[in-house]
Parts: sequence; structure tokens; C-alpha cells
Amino acid sequence: MKHFKYVFSSLSLSLIVSIFALNAFADPLTDRLDSGKKLRLGYAVSVPWAFTTEDGKPTGFVNDLTLLALAEMGIPAENVEGHVVEWAGLIPGIQARRYDLITGGMYILKSRCENINFSNPIGIFGDAFMVPAGNPKGINNYQDVIRTGATLATGAGFNTVEAAKREGVPDSQMLLVAGEMEVLAAVMAGRADAGVMTHAGATAQVEKAGEGKYEVTNPKDLPIWTQNHVGIGFRKTDTDFLERFNTAMLKVIGTKAWMEAGAPHGYTEVQLPSLLGYNEATAYACATK
Repeated sequence: MKHFKYVFSSLSLSLIVSIFALNAFADPLTDRLDSGKKLRLGYAVSVPWAFTTEDGKPTGFVNDLTLLALAEMGIPAENVEGHVVEWAGLIPGIQARRYDLITGGMYILKSRCENINFSNPIGIFGDAFMVPAGNPKGINNYQDVIRTGATLATGAGFNTVEAAKREGVPDSQMLLVAGEMEVLAAVMAGRADAGVMTHAGATAQVEKAGEGKYEVTNPKDLPIWTQNHVGIGFRKTDTDFLERFNTAMLKVIGTKAWMEAGAPHGYTEVQLPSLLGYNEATAYACATK
């Protein structure tokens, strides 16, 4: 009997220690969700990447793919809400805990990795220019912008700001605006000769402008280093949740459900990241981009 009591006490103590250990490794986001609060997605309106439906639900392929991974984690869509933010405010907003994940379609860049963590990539994407039909100034890359003296519009905080500067475009030829819709507005108003953003974003804005008015250049006309991986943004403190998110995403990425979730927004196998070295892709991008 004494032996039994000793074993029982030891097991009880082990269980208590295990519970405390689990709690010790839980991060603030996990604790928030365990308390019954909703998971908050932060994103800028950027069709087809991320936007909000008429009934207030987050959508776009980044949001929809994120929701699929969250469902794999046991977090249903009804426990998730969207928060629309200007692009330049996305990283400050998550740091201030106004929302929990960034699902705006952010490229994984070294400068961003200094402030937030990224998930494994959800896709690989390129940039493109939006120009008037016929491309009268012949703008297909950043060197063309410099050569022609054109004014180039892009979003404040977009990766294209760094890319343009790296290619030598002077500040005097750049017009920084709030987001993709504002880039289109600047080109339509004649305040800019061209706009630059992701290829998917440029395509969506050209379609919005009306058939035949504008066109999108070929992403392959830009340097190869402008191809980038996109990941979901996390606070530096939420490492446990990020690890579990990556595990869940690996189970669904490239599946029929994954492709069906992205298809309505133009996500295809072309954007699907290679699974060769997949778990190292984010660290590589953070170190080199």
C-alpha cells in the first residue's frame, strides 16, 4: 500500500510538473486563444492578396490559405476576425498587439525579419510595372525608369521601395502612396508614369481600371533577385504558435484543398513554393533578401 501511495504521488507530481512545463513554453498568442479570445488577422486591402468580403470576413488568397492552416490547427474560421490596416502600419500594429498575424502578403525580407518572425513560405512571387496601354515610355525595369526620367509610384513600405533604390532610382523620381489602389490613382491622374507592385497586385489594379487602359509588364524583365517568398507575419514572442502553424501548414500546402482555396484569387502551381529545402527557405530569405 505504501508503495502504491508512493507511485501515485510520484505520478501526480510528474503530471503537475508537466502541466507547468507546458504553460511555461506557451506563448502570449497561445495564452490569448486559450482564454477564449478570437485570433486577429491584420492586413491591408490588396486584391487578390487580402481584402474583406461585403459581410466583413477576411478573404483573398493569403487570408484563405491562412484560414486553411488554422483549421488544421483546430481553429475554425468563426474564431478568426480581420483588421484592415494601411500597409506601412502593419508591422507597428502587430508589435503593438492590435492583431496577431500579418496576412497582407508580405515578402520575407531581412529588414522585416529584424522586427517580426515569418512562417514558412506560402508562395513565391515577382513584381511588375503597371503602365499605360502600349507602354509609351518603354518601362519594363528600374533602369528604364532612370533612363526615361519617369515618375514611379509605389506603396510606402512596399518591398519595391528598397528594390528601386537598390537599382539606383533616385528619390526625386519616386512617389510613395498608401497602397495599391493609390498607385493606380496616381497613374490615372498623371502624377506618375508607371506604378510598381507585385505582379498579382498590378494585374488586379489593371483589371479594375478597365479593359485596354493599362497593361502589366513581365516580371521576368526585372532582376532575378526581385523574386520573393511570401510568409505570414508573427510577433517575436509567439514562437510556440508559429511552430505549430508551420507544422499544420506543411500538412496542407500543395493539397487539393490548398489549391482550391487559392484558385479563385489567381493562386496557381506557378506560385507554389518548392518543398525542397522548404523548412530553410524563410531563414535563407531573412539572411539574404
